[in-house]
Amino acid sequence: MGNQFTDLGDKPAFKRPRENGQVESLRTPKEPRNKVTVVLGAQWGDEGKGKVVDLLAMDADLVCRCQGGNNAGHTVVVDSVEYDFHLLPSGVLNKKAVSFIGNGVVIHLPGLFEEAEKNLQKGKGLEGWEERLKISDRAHIVFNFHQAVDGIQEQQRQLQAGKNLGTTKKGIGPAYSSKAARNGLRVCDLVSDFTVFEEKFRVLAEHFLTMYPNLNVDIDNELQQLKEYAERLRPLVTDGVYFMHKALTGPSKKILVEGANAALLDIDFGTYPCVTSSNCTVGGVCTGLGVPPSYVGRVYGVVKAYTTRVGVGAFPTEQDNEVGNLLQSRGREFGVTTARQRRCGWLDLVLVRYAHMVNGFTAIALTKLDILDTLPEIKVGVAYSVDDEPLPSFPANMDVLTRVSVKYETLPGWCCSTVDVRCFEELPSQAQSYIRFIEDFLQVPVKWIGVGKSRESMIKLF
Repeated sequence: MGNQFTDLGDKPAFKRPRENGQVESLRTPKEPRNKVTVVLGAQWGDEGKGKVVDLLAMDADLVCRCQGGNNAGHTVVVDSVEYDFHLLPSGVLNKKAVSFIGNGVVIHLPGLFEEAEKNLQKGKGLEGWEERLKISDRAHIVFNFHQAVDGIQEQQRQLQAGKNLGTTKKGIGPAYSSKAARNGLRVCDLVSDFTVFEEKFRVLAEHFLTMYPNLNVDIDNELQQLKEYAERLRPLVTDGVYFMHKALTGPSKKILVEGANAALLDIDFGTYPCVTSSNCTVGGVCTGLGVPPSYVGRVYGVVKAYTTRVGVGAFPTEQDNEVGNLLQSRGREFGVTTARQRRCGWLDLVLVRYAHMVNGFTAIALTKLDILDTLPEIKVGVAYSVDDEPLPSFPANMDVLTRVSVKYETLPGWCCSTVDVRCFEELPSQAQSYIRFIEDFLQVPVKWIGVGKSRESMIKLF
C-alpha cells in the first residue's frame, strides 16, 4: 500500500501502512460481544419495573441506572422483605452483581445514603452494598437548594396558572436545568480539589439566591455535609465511559439496564409539560451510560394490566368512578416516592403502542393482572378521536389529549383469583384472551405476566 497521508485540515497526518489482512479484518462488521438488556416503563411509571429488574438481575453481572434521580420509586419484595429503591439500582440486592449509576443520573447524596440505611434496617439484602456499587464521575449532583427551588417553582406554577406539574420536589428538574445551563457540578468535581468545588458551589448557590430571594440556603452547613460525603463517595467513583466500555467489550457478561420513570414521562416524547426532566426512553440508555447504540440488545417494556398516573396531566382512560376506586384499592396504588394516591383507569393500548414506536420493545412484561380478578368485564382503549374525527397518532399537544374520546373494546372478565397461578395454561380462558388481545394489538409478544407482589409470581411464557 505504501505510505499514505490523510488530510486533516492544513496538516497532513501520517497513516501507518497495514497488511491487507488487517485492513479486511477491520472492515468486517463485528457483532458486539456483550449487549445490554433494557427494562423500560411503557406508561406513566409505577408499572412494576423493579420486580422485572429483580427477576432479571438474579443472574446479571452488571445492573445499571442511566437517568432520573431519587424521583423514581421501585419496590422489590425478596424473602418477604419489601425494599424501596429510589436512586440505587434495585439489582443491588444481587450480591454477585455490580451496580452502576451512570452519568445520566442526577444524585442527591443525602438521599442516596439515607436510602441505603433504611433498606439495611429492613433486611440483609443490602449488606455490603458499597462494595458492589460504582458511580460515574460524570453524574451531576442534586443539592439541597435544588430541592428547595423545586418546591418554590411548583408553588409559583400553582399561583400563576392554577396548575402545578405534580413534581416530587426532589430537585430533579432544577438539577437538570443546572446541567443544561452548564453551571451544574458533577461527582468528579466533588471528589477532586474541594477548594475549587467550594468556589463553584458558592457561585451556583448565589445564582439561585438571585433568582429566588426567599430561598433558604445554609451554604456553609451544606458544604460541610458535602465534604463528609465526598470521603464516603470517593471509593465508589469511576470513569463511567471506560467502565462501561470494559464491560461491553471484555469477557462475557450479562448487563442489565434499569429504566426509571416511563415513556410517557420522557422529556421529549412524554405528555409534556407534565413529564420528568430526562429521557426515560431507550435513547437515554446510550446517552446516560455512554453505550453505543449497536450494543443495545433486548428492550423489555413493562406494562401494567390497567393504567395509572400520579399527579396532574391528561389521562384519556381515567375512571373517576367505582372502577377507578376498585383498581386503586386492590392495586394499593400509592406512590413509592411521595405516597400520593395514583389515578387509575383502563389499559390504554394507543398509549402503549406509541411507547413501542419510540422504544422498539422486544417483548412485554404485563404486571398486576390479578388486580382485574374481580371485574365482570374489562375495557381496553384502542383508538382516540377528537370532535368525532379519528386521531391517526398519539397527539403531542396536551390540550388535544385532554379532549380525546376513547374507543373501547370490552372483554369478559374472569371473576376468579389468579394469584396462585404459575403457568399460562392455568390462567382462566378469559385472562388468556385478554393477554392475546394485547399481543395482537401491539404486535409484540408478552414474555412475563405478573399475578402477585413477589418475583415468584411472575409467569414466564417463553
